[in-house]
Amino acid sequence: MTSATSAPATPPGPARSRLVVPVLAFCGMVVAVMQTLVVPLLPHVPELTGASAGAAGWLVTVTLLTGAVFTPVLGRVGDMYGKRRVLLASLGVLTLGSVLCAVSSDIGVLIAGRALQGAALAVIPLGISILRDELPPERVLPSIALMSSTLGIGAAIGLPLAAVVTENFDWHTMFWASAALGLLDLLLVLWIVPESPVRSKGRFDALGTLGLAGLLVGVLLAITQGSGWGWTSGLTLGLLGASVAVGLLWGRYELRTPSPIMDLRVSARPAVLLTNIAALLIGFSFYANSLVTAQLVQEPTSTGYGLGASIVVSGLCLLPGGLAMVALSPLSARISAAYGPRTALAGAAVVMTLGYVVRFFTSHSLWLIVAGATVVSCGTAIAYSALPALVMRAVPVSETGSANGLNTLMRSVGQACCSAVVVAVLARVTFVADGHTAPTLHAYLLIFLIAAGAALAALVASLLLPSDRPSRDSARDGDRAGGTVTVSSPTSAARGNA
Repeated sequence: MTSATSAPATPPGPARSRLVVPVLAFCGMVVAVMQTLVVPLLPHVPELTGASAGAAGWLVTVTLLTGAVFTPVLGRVGDMYGKRRVLLASLGVLTLGSVLCAVSSDIGVLIAGRALQGAALAVIPLGISILRDELPPERVLPSIALMSSTLGIGAAIGLPLAAVVTENFDWHTMFWASAALGLLDLLLVLWIVPESPVRSKGRFDALGTLGLAGLLVGVLLAITQGSGWGWTSGLTLGLLGASVAVGLLWGRYELRTPSPIMDLRVSARPAVLLTNIAALLIGFSFYANSLVTAQLVQEPTSTGYGLGASIVVSGLCLLPGGLAMVALSPLSARISAAYGPRTALAGAAVVMTLGYVVRFFTSHSLWLIVAGATVVSCGTAIAYSALPALVMRAVPVSETGSANGLNTLMRSVGQACCSAVVVAVLARVTFVADGHTAPTLHAYLLIFLIAAGAALAALVASLLLPSDRPSRDSARDGDRAGGTVTVSSPTSAARGNA
């Protein structure tokens, strides 16, 4: 078990301290936008770059892989060496990746740039950890609620913005814009955000990091590429088998090393394990909403249910949901403060389920489709706000970054699983309309049922969570770490309300 130390830190002045939350939230939103930036562009990538459709798909897959690997790793590095320092490095990587994509039309360079953009996903858990360390207790819950929700807000806002750019400007423009936003983020963090004084002791676990990377890449490659390769193909089954073997060896090593990249004993506690399972299921349910809405309204009218909408209109269907997520994050914090984050998560799962019920019965009207998608987004906002509060109540303060990184990773794994399921269903439940093969309406309705089932499973996981009160094990580990297991600021008592 690692312990925490406090490094000297100079807090920002009163005026600048009020800007820490909006600056970190803006960073999170920019990073989240990067994850979905190329989705409207994908159908046009082969003609723009001369690459195959399979190669174009890697512009999305590679961000998932690098985000999954680097998010928990950089969270742990931030706990050890300074969260602000690692946050700046992540934003620098994001900016570099954006510049690479902006200056080239070569598919190899584009994939490399997107890989760098994906690695910056660690900004969100790092930002949550900084907020916990820096803010007075009464501001922590609403601030982490907003920071956590940026993952969904950015995805909802990024799609329509990228669609507008794709239809009206040279496609490199959106990468130049993302590079400018990344540079702005860097400057704002340098000016506003102080270095967190909380550190965990120990040596960096290089071998454990390699094992974790091998495990995640193997599993996620099999999930994301299994539909194309064939779920029973030798390559898919071989990757899954190798991932299991690597996972067993990695787990055994992590349990024996004194300073693991991921503390499996803490991760196995019911309060942490069930929260991460819920994060996976919520990520699955949320991503179905994003993936299916745009495609459903773009289906041609010849299908009998499609609306024949443009890329821009399909992207704008998600915008009300993104705005609702911004508005609802303070409400989630109030629910968590009044009734506990477990209650907030359970309520969010119910709202998401109801949203898919609405979507199941209203798939022929644009406005009702938008209404159903917005209800799902509202539930997602409350869930994403409650998850980090649950994590931080269950882990020592010295492991805040790595624990939130793991929780963010589980959301990404849920999204990867959702993408594979959506692709498989839409590719197999089809019919011929006007000479072209298209998914049937029943395919979309089946996805809504599956997504609602995932939300209900998240409800079950939330109800199985222990009491919102910190466990004795967590309290004991928090004492050893020199921190606290409640959702509060370990440095605010010394700093006052600056």
